[in-house]
Amino acid sequence: MASRHPVLMYLLKRIAVYLITVWGAFTVAFVFFRLVPGDPIGSFAASMMQRYGQRIQDAEAMIQAYRQMLGLDGSLFHQYIRYLSNVFLHLNFGPSLIAFPTPAIEHILRALPWTIGLLGLSTVIAWTLGFVIGGLVGFRRDSPISATLTNLAIVLSQIPPYFMALALLFLLAYSLQWLPTRGAYAANVTPALNWAFIASVIRHGTLPALSIIFISVSGWLISTRSLVISILGEDYLLFAEAKGLKRGWILTRYVLRNAMLPQVTGLAMSLGFVMNGFFLVEWVFNYPGLGTLFLNAIGMLDYNVVQGIVLMSITVILTATLLIDLLLPLVDPRVRMGGSR
Repeated sequence: MASRHPVLMYLLKRIAVYLITVWGAFTVAFVFFRLVPGDPIGSFAASMMQRYGQRIQDAEAMIQAYRQMLGLDGSLFHQYIRYLSNVFLHLNFGPSLIAFPTPAIEHILRALPWTIGLLGLSTVIAWTLGFVIGGLVGFRRDSPISATLTNLAIVLSQIPPYFMALALLFLLAYSLQWLPTRGAYAANVTPALNWAFIASVIRHGTLPALSIIFISVSGWLISTRSLVISILGEDYLLFAEAKGLKRGWILTRYVLRNAMLPQVTGLAMSLGFVMNGFFLVEWVFNYPGLGTLFLNAIGMLDYNVVQGIVLMSITVILTATLLIDLLLPLVDPRVRMGGSR
């Protein structure tokens, strides 16, 4: 069977590994959040008493009712079965403590488009710039400009994204006052599909996007440069030069085309990790994405929101990896023939 249908067996194995990994990740997340110290219900009751300045009648009964609503009552096994059923069958993470009783999934879905728009677009722009500049730097690796750009990229790649965000915030927002300091759009603009709102979103998103692009583009530049330098030693390029082909033709038709496949795979992986890498950048600019929601939820011990974001992040990463594996037989003949990668 495996020898007659190698692609089918490859796809079935990858899908089986994906399902088992998702189940394992969700199980680990369930156990982890049950082991985290602290009592979210007790903290919620305490915050309500502080808010209203008086003792709540029947506080113990209220805490038990909240435990039941949040799925924290019963044995650990029953909690686990209920948790898997709610998440897999109903996409229900329970109510949020930040704005009780609004479901946690509503908060997550409300913040998700901002994160995808900011981090996704920034990642694609950084990849494009890094691939083009890295290709040119690798192709002309002996020039002083290439050496300067490579050293600059190495330095920038070591800077944490949140530090770059703080530096740009100080320079472009507080000192020069070119860009706004926080938020996703101006307070006097009503969200709608018109130019005033779009322009405000672009203006407020420029600074956090630059923080991500400056850091990400350096990594893509370095990796593309290494790929191009390794490709330049291939015999077919020496043959192309011996035929008298123009260097620009060799760069675009042979070098960058061969370097693109592993970099596109890397881009797909980066888009999968986009929800993880730059949460602190959102928080620095108070951008209403998943990063700000995640950190606020941790401060409030809102486990349902935190757990929902973590599980969504895990699912996105694993799904991106699965899609890459499923597309691999189309571009790699070794997989189609039943060989290993």
